[in-house]
Amino acid sequence: MEILDATQTANRLPYPALADSIREVALAQSSGELRAPPRLVVPLQEGGVLLAMPASDREISITKLVTVHPQNPEHGLPTIQGEVVVMDATTGERLGLLDGSVVTARRTAALSMLAARELAPRQRGPLLIVGAGTQGSAHLDAFHEGLGVSRAFVSSRSTKSAVSLAGHARSLGMEAEAVEGPEEVLDEVSLIVTATTSQEPVLPDTVPEGVFVAAVGSFEPEAAELPPALISASQVFVDTMEGTKDEAGDLIQAAQAGAFDWDDATALDDALRPSRRPEGTVIFKSVGHALWDLAAARTAFASSR
Repeated sequence: MEILDATQTANRLPYPALADSIREVALAQSSGELRAPPRLVVPLQEGGVLLAMPASDREISITKLVTVHPQNPEHGLPTIQGEVVVMDATTGERLGLLDGSVVTARRTAALSMLAARELAPRQRGPLLIVGAGTQGSAHLDAFHEGLGVSRAFVSSRSTKSAVSLAGHARSLGMEAEAVEGPEEVLDEVSLIVTATTSQEPVLPDTVPEGVFVAAVGSFEPEAAELPPALISASQVFVDTMEGTKDEAGDLIQAAQAGAFDWDDATALDDALRPSRRPEGTVIFKSVGHALWDLAAARTAFASSR
């Protein structure tokens, strides 16, 4: 069994290949060959939670185990820790262990990049990243590597973090700068990623026509990065309908306010089938799913399949 550390896991998951794998898995959801039951959630001490997420296709099976401890940064520890166990679906032989935090970051960013590739009216940017943590950094890398985005702006509650991520972007050969708030550059960008832990909206009620927004930060009914008015004025796409109905606070709150109807949302697997590219403002909301972790495992262990 291969035990891959964070660097080795990242090297096995290049963004373009990972996005293609997610696309294959998404389109195969209705085939009956994939299985992914609802994730198991176990409350832990100090507001922590243990998540167990299994999934399988005909060749490999995975279980992702993740712990989330919001208090950890106060003690110098990461909020999210985890691993993905990858097994042969026929024999149960353990093929490997992937770093769970890296899998989560990279498959989430690859998913957003895939959605932008398929749905964004103008997919090459410039890009605005709101939130300069792990997900913000992963999305910047994914959109640069997978879409060829060459110009980025970064906004964060922490000026230091925003400056640091902008510096990372420049090290990749991009034009990049930190900005005080999203409003400063909304007229200049065509792609926006919100990747924050904010409980309140981080974007205004309106953005310019033709902007693509990937909202990945909030995954609790009480948290919303996007305001109802923005959702009401946009075409809405989601990674999975069942997951977002349970966890996407942005959409849940908009529906409660009468600004959004779930019947107007389109799931990713439907959005990937041949159709006309959407016009106007596009929102892609994702909360994660074990199938995307399965797609990552398929990418990482392609030679074993």
